[in-house]
Amino acid sequence: MRSTAVVLTLTALSLQPAPAAGPYKITHTYALGGDGGWDYVIPEPASHRLFIGRATRLMVVDQNDGKLLGEVTGIKGAHGAAIVTSDGRGFATAGDGKEIVMFDLKTYKTLGTIPAAEDADAIIYDEASHRVLSFNGDAHSSTIVDPKAGTLVTNVDLGGKPEYGAAAGDGRVFINLTDTNEIVELDAKAAKVLRRWPTAPCKNPVAMAIDTAHQRLFSGCRSGVLAVSDYKAGKIVATAPIGTGVDGAGYDAATGDVFASNGEGTLSVFHQDSPDTYRPVQTLQTAPGSRNMGLDPANHKIFLPAAKFGPPPASGRGRGPMQPGSFGLLVVEKQ
Repeated sequence: MRSTAVVLTLTALSLQPAPAAGPYKITHTYALGGDGGWDYVIPEPASHRLFIGRATRLMVVDQNDGKLLGEVTGIKGAHGAAIVTSDGRGFATAGDGKEIVMFDLKTYKTLGTIPAAEDADAIIYDEASHRVLSFNGDAHSSTIVDPKAGTLVTNVDLGGKPEYGAAAGDGRVFINLTDTNEIVELDAKAAKVLRRWPTAPCKNPVAMAIDTAHQRLFSGCRSGVLAVSDYKAGKIVATAPIGTGVDGAGYDAATGDVFASNGEGTLSVFHQDSPDTYRPVQTLQTAPGSRNMGLDPANHKIFLPAAKFGPPPASGRGRGPMQPGSFGLLVVEKQ
């Protein structure tokens, strides 16, 4: 009976296009400038700061007015950041340096580096285990760090190429494996893989968000699908179509809304009618290339990095060069 209900849910979602108009709007556009591309944007709810990976550094931005508060410099291939407010420290992945850079949250000065692995990319903090975990794509591993000591605990083989992950609040961490089309469950304290399950029909899962109250995971997949997992049962229970080039996802427990930010320049919005049923709410036009997002659960604002790009190359493949000084942030809010 349950599997039949899921099939009906999937069919209904596939036949309902999300409306272009809806409750979410771009309320502010902040100009930040600066050279280099970007990757993850990480909100710190306690201070309403944003940490944005920008090639060689992290930009630290005030959410309230878009002002640049400072930068964490000297990062060789900056991707993500994990914020450990209780220890007054942050941790940034340096993909080219195969390391994690530890920095002071007040001064933004580097406190040291911790060896990671090749293609150190996304990074998160798991409060339950008091561990920081980087996800190292080409190395197919996770580097686990003790943030208080600022030292390496161990590296764990994940059996596939990790992208983003999410902490369940009980010491378990879930990670998308993009090359094997799986989700892997990791015990952060024991540094042990517990289980894994396929994300089919979703292919190339990258972005991830979590709903701990209903034990659901949301995987944004490059195949144009949002896949919803029941992580207690370890299986996909619903899917929905999203835009192309997804790289960010979010879930707002206060509104029950789920988001996927897509490189084509859209934000896909769904409402959770039940843990296994998701209704399309809106496809918000953002900006081409705005495939990363950060959701602050304290003020419910969504932040999307954006820039202007020149003409595409003559081959017609790929995007044109980023125009100098055009980098900024779009702020999305529910009206």
